[in-house]
Amino acid sequence: MAFIKKSASTILPLSLLILHNAAAAIAFVDPSRKSSATSTPRSPSIGSSSWNSITPFAPNHIQSTIKLQMVEDDDDNNPLSRGIDSVSWLPSVYDADISRSVFDASANPDIEVNEDTETLPLFPLGGIVYTPNSEHILNIFEPRYRQMYNDILMNGSKRFVVSMCHPSEEGRFAQVGVLFSLEELKEVSEMTADRVKYICNHRVTGRVKLHKVLNPEAWENRDTYLKVKGTIIDDTGAFSGNDNVDNNDEAMDENVSKKLINAVKKAAAADAIEKSPEEEALYKSFSELVELQHNLSEDVRFTRASVKSFGVADGTDVDPNLWTSIRLWQSYAEQRLVARQNEMQKEFQEKLVEFLKKDMDKNGKGGKSDEELPSAIGFEDLSPELQGELVELQKRMSQELKPLLLEQTLSMQKILEASDHEERVELMRYFVDAERKRLSAKKTLKGMFSGGMASQPREVKKRESRGN
Repeated sequence: MAFIKKSASTILPLSLLILHNAAAAIAFVDPSRKSSATSTPRSPSIGSSSWNSITPFAPNHIQSTIKLQMVEDDDDNNPLSRGIDSVSWLPSVYDADISRSVFDASANPDIEVNEDTETLPLFPLGGIVYTPNSEHILNIFEPRYRQMYNDILMNGSKRFVVSMCHPSEEGRFAQVGVLFSLEELKEVSEMTADRVKYICNHRVTGRVKLHKVLNPEAWENRDTYLKVKGTIIDDTGAFSGNDNVDNNDEAMDENVSKKLINAVKKAAAADAIEKSPEEEALYKSFSELVELQHNLSEDVRFTRASVKSFGVADGTDVDPNLWTSIRLWQSYAEQRLVARQNEMQKEFQEKLVEFLKKDMDKNGKGGKSDEELPSAIGFEDLSPELQGELVELQKRMSQELKPLLLEQTLSMQKILEASDHEERVELMRYFVDAERKRLSAKKTLKGMFSGGMASQPREVKKRESRGN
């Protein structure tokens, strides 16, 4: 079922023309969430929705306080009131006296180390937040991560930690990450001339609280991958064995997959669970939001059918559940960002197409369709007017889209590090309510303007009748 509906008005009619100039080119976000991220943690792929996917700007431009749309200044309940510091971060690997102070668990009372704490490989993947029970594909080419995969295959663990990178401090990672469990690995060295070693499929099978970076020097020298002390938090049902089907299905048609049986059982279990008052409030808020989106004909909106599939249950033994709804919300936020980005770039792209057509006419290559236009053009080949407009567009996109993307990412990280299901429900409700309030205000303004326009003809008729 398609949960996100996107109006055709947000899709540009032509393929994007990327300008080849490192200083001026705009990097555009891909709305999909297929997670084809590469193994270079400092440079996530453009296909990943991270802050590196939008025009870069200096870290000191990041505001310390991020305010959600339609959140009042005196709102003490805003979970992102402290901006980037609203989520928990490990100290930077570049911290002075790194061997004894901030990474020493015995000297830090906030670090909870117990018998469940274990050593795990760390694979930072830029400004991306992954959620439990999701699936992702990674292309592995960097030597240290080739080594990491060889190690987890040899020791049989087949798992590692993925944690979000700090948006402005290199070598600093979120304190709560997720556990990637390797499900399938393909050796593709021969097919790629050794540019890519492995293509790997993973499932996120839990969260991990990171306590300590064991070899911080590896981040700088890149001789090997990072290792951390961390505690695995199993909230996916992956280790509980609850997904096992009963043994009395031997007489069933062997073509009926166990996954299908489990899916049916999970759906039936979700319908049977009674919602808590907090879960009911979240469900109601989401329903009202969807209705508002359709009343306003929002370009990016949920389908009405998605209301019935909006899960609020704990764990993953039922489907849908809260985690599936969190991923749905994450996708919605990304689509909204892309829609706004497309809107901002549309006018410039139209001017660019017109410029290219005129240029082709001058060179005797006129009469070609839009599909035959060049797919790329150098920044220096643009007219001075277009160069100026592109630089200005880049600046405006950075100023407007970067905070939106940062807010979206911090929201997901805040949910990820929540201590329990009740806290996640509370956070989700806050974010849904914030969006609902934004649209309610938009509807009110729209009604005021439309009402004013509708009253104008009546006023004109009254004046005309008086004149007669």
